[in-house]
Amino acid sequence: MKQVALITGGASGLGKATAELLQTQGYQIVSLDLPCDVTKTEDVESAIAKVMKEHGNIRVCVNCAGIIAGERIIGFEAPMALEHFKRVIDVNLIGTFNVMRCVSFAMRNLEPINEDGERGVIINTASIAAFEGQLGQVAYSASKGGVASMTLPAAREFADFGIRVVCIAPGLFQTPMMAHLPEAAQEKLKQETLFPKRLGEANEYAQCVLDIIQNPMYNGCTLRLDGGVRLNRGK
Repeated sequence: MKQVALITGGASGLGKATAELLQTQGYQIVSLDLPCDVTKTEDVESAIAKVMKEHGNIRVCVNCAGIIAGERIIGFEAPMALEHFKRVIDVNLIGTFNVMRCVSFAMRNLEPINEDGERGVIINTASIAAFEGQLGQVAYSASKGGVASMTLPAAREFADFGIRVVCIAPGLFQTPMMAHLPEAAQEKLKQETLFPKRLGEANEYAQCVLDIIQNPMYNGCTLRLDGGVRLNRGK
């Protein structure tokens, strides 16, 4: 039976590219997307149990599900609605944690796959906004900063079970969300990237995922995948 790679947000963008690449490497791909709400305990627990029963052992988990939102704390007529902040935190941070907790629990008793005793790897997706959030990104930056901050303590805890945890912080990537920006705005972003002067491509994120899977020394760290760009203040 093929090893299973579980990918959230696997229907488009970074998640879809990752699913396609890992499939070429012989993985059985299971995508958790719109039918599974990553913020809900019951949805994720039942989905993980179903995957393990029907498809086999989950050895790789890539969390790509997320939303982006732009809103300043001080609005023209009122402060940001607390519900707006909570929604971004729920999907990006709590959703990532929810999947990670369930997958790690399922992985903990699997047979090791190599002489190091590795049982699996969990790869979460943050953003460079975790470190250089722009104006209007307070909720998004907080959510992605939380994802990055979970990496080391989770890796320390899971080490006893042979489970690695790594975080990727992408920069400016050509995804469906980015495509909604005007062409002029996209061109400006390209010029702010040191090299190469373009937006990242989804397959380059996928290649980073594959590199992490194949190299066991990646653990407990957050990798910037950004072409050297540093976000400015924003408008």
